[in-house]
Amino acid sequence: MTPAHLLLLLTREMPYGKYKGRTIADLPGHYLGWFAREGFPRGELGELLSLMYELDHNDLRGLLDPLRRAR
Repeated sequence: MTPAHLLLLLTREMPYGKYKGRTIADLPGHYLGWFAREGFPRGELGELLSLMYELDHNDLRGLLDPLRRAR
């Protein structure tokens, strides 16, 4: 995880599915959990979803708050 990855969570949007258009950081935990069970997609999207899942699962979403305020 790098600071750049954290910024991408706030800017990258989900490209498909029920939450298409939402930023990765704003995806609900149950949706991230579904990916964790079923498998993350390959590439950057999968890496970001996996990172967001870890933040959500470990109750660390608050790490993104200072970045949200800075935007």
